[in-house]
Amino acid sequence: MLLLSPDTAYYKGKVRDVYTKGDFIFIIVSDRISAFDVVLPAPIPYKGAVLNGISTFFLHQTKDIVPNWLIDTPNSHVAFGHLAPTIPIEVIVRGYISGSMWRSYEAGERMFCGNILPDGLKNNQKLDTPIITPTTKAAAGHDENTSEEEILNAGIVSKTDWDLIKKYSYDLFNFGSQYTSTKNLILVDTKFEFGRKKNDQIILIDEILTPDSSRYFIADSYQEKFDNGDSPSQLSKEFVRQWLIENNFMGQEGEIVPEMTADWINTISARYIELYNKLIDQSFFKESKEFNLAKIQTVYDAFYQKYYA
Repeated sequence: MLLLSPDTAYYKGKVRDVYTKGDFIFIIVSDRISAFDVVLPAPIPYKGAVLNGISTFFLHQTKDIVPNWLIDTPNSHVAFGHLAPTIPIEVIVRGYISGSMWRSYEAGERMFCGNILPDGLKNNQKLDTPIITPTTKAAAGHDENTSEEEILNAGIVSKTDWDLIKKYSYDLFNFGSQYTSTKNLILVDTKFEFGRKKNDQIILIDEILTPDSSRYFIADSYQEKFDNGDSPSQLSKEFVRQWLIENNFMGQEGEIVPEMTADWINTISARYIELYNKLIDQSFFKESKEFNLAKIQTVYDAFYQKYYA
């Protein structure tokens, strides 16, 4: 944890350490990894730098589609920008049925957050049109599925604001799909978060299109694998979730996180770096991208001096 000025607020999330003061937010993207809303016991080398680098790239790429929070990324694990308190909804856009939605569908569910899916779908099948499956953003514990009707009835946002959030989300998903198609990747699903600035403007916050917030299939092998009933090759955090499921852990009370060996930790790190290299038109160089709290403290001190001294 950083040495802070006494008037700076601090919040520790599953992956991010968040510092706020006035109209600005300073975020450390740690190397922690979570799944099923549980922080796993071992950090993943370079993971924070991968997430921060990918998100920074896409926040710059999409700032003309939707205004966002980012001002600068002065360190591999640090980003700072405009404070916009979170609208407590995670907007998940899905172009394929996969992951948790497939697990629910296979168990017999057909209604997902106000969307009715037909019988006969197969795991990892492309949907006729992308759908939004929002969740409530819980302060602690598991997020809960919700729907447009429930969001509006609860007064979380107005109909006008929800329509804008949906438009932003579909526009971002379409951008991500088009961009990643040039990288031999399919954007399967992804989540976005939004906040509201003091002037009431809704902006995009948090990370976007990272392996923690998105699922990607390898495009050129997808169809053959799908036709054969095989799991598509993919780059996302889903392989970590699958490993946990295979080892009898889904974040439920009483379950024990399986041991993370050094080889498995290095495998996870390599998969994150692989996705970075596929998405970004520059290679990921490990030099200078290790998590270094002393360097981050220096960056924070300079940030505080610039904006508050």
